[in-house]
Amino acid sequence: MCARWGGAMYAGLESDGCSVTGEDAITVYQSSDWAERAFCSKCGSNLWYCFKPTGSRTFLAGMFDLPKGMTIKHQIFVDEKPDWYDLAQKTPMKTGAEIIAEAEAAGFTFD
Repeated sequence: MCARWGGAMYAGLESDGCSVTGEDAITVYQSSDWAERAFCSKCGSNLWYCFKPTGSRTFLAGMFDLPKGMTIKHQIFVDEKPDWYDLAQKTPMKTGAEIIAEAEAAGFTFD
């Protein structure tokens, strides 16, 4: 889904307790039973992914001026990535099944 949404891999920044302004230009839609995504209705830029059970949002990394040396926390759904890219940075890598199993172990369901 992430590649279809943005044309490539999804690079997101995790955020807790953030505030967003300009809500009149934001369109949020439910992309699955457990997630919603948002984009700017003026320019079309993708803005965030929200995991509905927790309300946790990740924002597209390209929207921010990030500090030099910032590293990737982890790569997920690596078993679904296309062959045309590989990230050089060595980080923990998890398959989709591993991510779903972790979420289910935390009490989330995906029906």
